[in-house]
Amino acid sequence: MAMFENLSKRLEGIFNNLGGQGKLTEDDVNAALREVRLALIEADVNLKVARQFVDRVKEKAIGADVMGSLSPAQQVLSIVNDELVEFLGGEGVNNKLDLNGAPPHIIMLVGLQGSGKTTSAAKLANYLRKQGQRPMMVAADMYRPAAVNQLKSLGRQLSIPVYSEPMGADPVNICVNSLDFAREQACSVVILDTAGRLNIDERMMSEVVTIRQRVRPQEILLVADAMTGQEAVRVADDFNKAVSLTGMILTKMDGDARGGAALSIRTVTGVPVKFMGVGEKTDALEPFYPDRLASRILGMGDVISLIERAQENIDEEEALKTQQKLQQGKFDLEDFLNSMRQLKRMGPLRGVMEMLPGFNKLAAMPEMEEALEGDQLKYVEAMILSMTKEERRNPDIMNGSRRKRVARGSGTTVQEVNQLLEQFGEMRTMIRQMSTGKGPWAQMARQYSGGGGIPGMPSMPSLPGGGNKGMGGKKTGKAVRKEKRKQKSKSRGGRR
Repeated sequence: MAMFENLSKRLEGIFNNLGGQGKLTEDDVNAALREVRLALIEADVNLKVARQFVDRVKEKAIGADVMGSLSPAQQVLSIVNDELVEFLGGEGVNNKLDLNGAPPHIIMLVGLQGSGKTTSAAKLANYLRKQGQRPMMVAADMYRPAAVNQLKSLGRQLSIPVYSEPMGADPVNICVNSLDFAREQACSVVILDTAGRLNIDERMMSEVVTIRQRVRPQEILLVADAMTGQEAVRVADDFNKAVSLTGMILTKMDGDARGGAALSIRTVTGVPVKFMGVGEKTDALEPFYPDRLASRILGMGDVISLIERAQENIDEEEALKTQQKLQQGKFDLEDFLNSMRQLKRMGPLRGVMEMLPGFNKLAAMPEMEEALEGDQLKYVEAMILSMTKEERRNPDIMNGSRRKRVARGSGTTVQEVNQLLEQFGEMRTMIRQMSTGKGPWAQMARQYSGGGGIPGMPSMPSLPGGGNKGMGGKKTGKAVRKEKRKQKSKSRGGRR
């Protein structure tokens, strides 16, 4: 994710240097770990935590005798990965919500104003409903203007009930009264959206402590803004001392802040992070898995989360039809449009790509950076939708006048329409070669096939694009042609 992009690049550079050393000396390890500590500090990781982390890695690295290892750099990377997992909470961390016992189960959200608490209440309710629960939200923030209306609006949007009382009502009584309403509505989970303040004060703490005593929530989750840096760590520590937090939701994890506070907060407070907010939409909430996040930070991707997201957002029946057409070499622009829409349902393209191993190296390519900026898919979609059904099913009939009409209808240029059709033609040739088992693309497929792909996800060909609207332009087409020429002259090759 963007928040850890700089840290990921720094760490990747450090381990690449180690990999070029052959066998390592103790001085090599020490020098590399000094760079790791500097990278962590630059990423806004708590200084004390960064020192502890490096000391533990050094102790294990020296103790494991990595200097004599056949692949010392990989062994050091493995140790760093293991320690980073511990640093984030441990592989066996319990990030599950406690929903045991008789319903309704009560979850109280606390935090400062502006941390995204109300939106997180809606995201959590939406997430729990997908898990088979019957959630209800409670508008207990009587201090922030429009907080009640915001929660009601989110409730209507999601068709999730919201309990509220007139302005001026006592927040403690609102929370107590909401439980009777939840029982009447047969709701299994009650999410209390308590009031936030611009800063921590006695009145705020007194109120949440009283609510905790009166309603006895099973979960008390702090909603903390990951972009506030070390201030988020201090806020978490203060709330934990006052109400004994059971977990945290880190919001704005898709932002471009340095992200070190998100890495420090678990170590400093001892409170597990249970969820991450990764966008503005109500489905942009992910369970927090230390091992998966560590893997992404170290550039090793997160294929498990990618599979889960694909299974959740992609129609398996539609994906199977697409797969069959691909195998038969009958893939047309309508099929491509359907595949592209399924990919869009998985979230922003950058977020999906970040889950793939080695994404940092791909992202460094100018054409990839260009393709990932903005919503490049909408221009391709506009061009395809400006075609008739006959044109989408048989792009070969696209003559000059048809191309001009499509360009006018989609707000693009004829050059961009030409590039889309040209690159789609190259892609179709590639698909046919792979389906028949002949030609250079089939040879590449045999060389790189590793088994099965992602369950439930259609085989997504390269994204055609054009012009200067962030779709990759001619670079992508040239890269395809260059690769094909390379494959014709050699018996081996690599992916683009």
